[in-house]
Amino acid sequence: MKIIRWLPLFFFLLPGVRAQQSPWGRADIPISSHDRVYAADQTSNTVSVIDPFTNKLLGVIRLGDPVPGALAPLYRGQLLVHGLGYSPDSKTLAVVSIATNSVTLIDTATNKVKGTVYVGRAPHEAFFTPDGRELWITVRGEDYVSVIDPEQMKKIRRIQMANGPGMTMFGPDGRYAFVCSSFTPELAVVDAASHQIIKVLKQASPFCPNIAVSPENDEVWITLKDAGKTQVFSAKPPFEQKALLDTGPITNHVNFANNRNGRFAYITIGGTNQVKVYRRGATPQLVATIPVGELPHGLWPSGDGSRVYVAFENGGAAAAIDTLTNKVIATMPIGQTSQALVYVPNAVPDGAGDANLSPPEEAGNTARLHLEAGGAAFPNAQASAAVNSLGLVDLVEVAAAGLAPQMQYELYLAESDHAPFGKLEPLAVLKTNPDGAGIAQAIGPLKTLATRGSAVPSARSRRFLIVTDLNDSSHIVLRQSSSSSFPK
Repeated sequence: MKIIRWLPLFFFLLPGVRAQQSPWGRADIPISSHDRVYAADQTSNTVSVIDPFTNKLLGVIRLGDPVPGALAPLYRGQLLVHGLGYSPDSKTLAVVSIATNSVTLIDTATNKVKGTVYVGRAPHEAFFTPDGRELWITVRGEDYVSVIDPEQMKKIRRIQMANGPGMTMFGPDGRYAFVCSSFTPELAVVDAASHQIIKVLKQASPFCPNIAVSPENDEVWITLKDAGKTQVFSAKPPFEQKALLDTGPITNHVNFANNRNGRFAYITIGGTNQVKVYRRGATPQLVATIPVGELPHGLWPSGDGSRVYVAFENGGAAAAIDTLTNKVIATMPIGQTSQALVYVPNAVPDGAGDANLSPPEEAGNTARLHLEAGGAAFPNAQASAAVNSLGLVDLVEVAAAGLAPQMQYELYLAESDHAPFGKLEPLAVLKTNPDGAGIAQAIGPLKTLATRGSAVPSARSRRFLIVTDLNDSSHIVLRQSSSSSFPK
């Protein structure tokens, strides 16, 4: 009797026992130089390519010019590279570009563009069906999912949705597709074979950017970026809600990793620069909070679940997290304002896999700043800022948390980081979500403003970022940390 009772536990702990991993529910695939990590770089319009075996950036795939290219007629190339998906055979990477309404299909072995399909306004994410025969693209600027034949590279149908579909993910068995919304508080369950909606579930808030289905095909997790929450549903009929978690401001992406310690969900929390780890079960339990780089966004597990890779939107880098220790074990440079990230096992079956890659050049030129509470009104307020070089001009992105919910603030360039702040140069309006977090961007000759043309800026010529009430610039809510000077 004792042998029978202990045998299952002994078997579970045996080395080499294979566990299912996302998104296809397949057995473990050990990390090797045949694998690739891809990050979609929205400002530099590149795809960063990493070898996870060495944790080295191999180069970037250039899909378009940096963001200022949007200021002139855009006859070729892609703009606002944002979303990523990949085929079940690991041979094709799908890259969504928001501004050019496109999905670009790339051969993973050669890094060569196979073709581009243009869809509706502001597509967000794309993913393949588990059989690889269809590619579903959520057209967030409209109200449908475009279904693409990836072999013919053409649209074959559209599936009508509520306004603003955010992302589609399939269960490993391919039976159901789950489509969350970024503008309407509902999650649609679609019969993948018939392309018909069979059930609509209530999202706890309208803005869902990311969704994942567990490798066991039993749970659907969606992130709610506007509310700082994560919602968990059953992946089986009747698809009931299982949990609603308060995960934190700017809750971005979610994914899964299984290892000998159990089954876990990893979630990027952009407002606090953390990755949160939940043990999956009847009641998800927070088991780790991992400090990482600025504004973590996309993340994906390795093929064996031993690591999770995460891209830092304001950090110009990606990191590898060991899932047994929940510690960052490596950091790699990537392109600017990275959004989605995917890990593709066996993307390069043979050869070095570095053909058609370019050095990062300006795509790797990002300076990072930190803003802290500027007064007693919001003592927990903080923000990360990235200044991305675009050649003659720069793009600054500020991600703030800890402010009043659903309010508007003004982002300024100031002459000092403390009172009196001197002359203020307005840059952008920052609008917060219901969780008191928000993101603002501005573009211009920001480094020229910082140096006033001098080769080495003096203390008088330096400039600093501050955030104030929209209608009262004397009320400072965020100020640039004194140890964080504006880049030269």
